[in-house]
Amino acid sequence: MAKGPKRPTRDEFELEELGERLIEAHQEETEMQLIVWNAEPVRGRIIEMNSRTKLVHVSWMGDIIKVPFMDIMKVQSVG
Repeated sequence: MAKGPKRPTRDEFELEELGERLIEAHQEETEMQLIVWNAEPVRGRIIEMNSRTKLVHVSWMGDIIKVPFMDIMKVQSVG
């Protein structure tokens, strides 16, 4: 059985920087766009970051999208 493409690896520095951007966006309630590996970009406000499940909860137009932290490749501010 063929496996799909592998997620790109990132070093500790990149992951730490990504985490800091997510925390900042969560605290400031800023609307962000998350570039997600192997999926459509996710736009909205970060309403929760669950360290146990490693999911980032994003609210957009009444919906809540749960994105695995390791699948987030980039965080961009909107506007």
